[in-house]
Amino acid sequence: QVQLVESGGGSVQAGDSLRLSCAASGRTFGTYEMGWFRQAPGQEREFVAHISRIGGSTYYADSVKGRFTIARDNAKNTLYLQMNSLKPEDTAVYYCATRTSPIRAVPVTARSNYDHWGQGTQVTVSS
Repeated sequence: QVQLVESGGGSVQAGDSLRLSCAASGRTFGTYEMGWFRQAPGQEREFVAHISRIGGSTYYADSVKGRFTIARDNAKNTLYLQMNSLKPEDTAVYYCATRTSPIRAVPVTARSNYDHWGQGTQVTVSS
């Protein structure tokens, strides 16, 4: 089992930056892939970013590519999401998740392939 706790959310202005953190405990951190998702009010939870076990490979949703950076520190059991040039449409609850037993035929963007989730942290961007 893996326990995840997100932090770092807040209310900012458009163009500002935020860094989200996700602290993991339980299973050895470097043995599973991780991702960030977000959910805006009234909308489905959507994929934001994915990172491989040791951080050598990353993948982003088109909507955040070039603005957001996913990273992990396996020594600190922590996942990060650096968010720059924030837009009002980035407003959502952000969740980190683990992909401990990935099915390779299922893309990293698929929510169904993630098995442990944090409680979420709210990000609000005003114009």
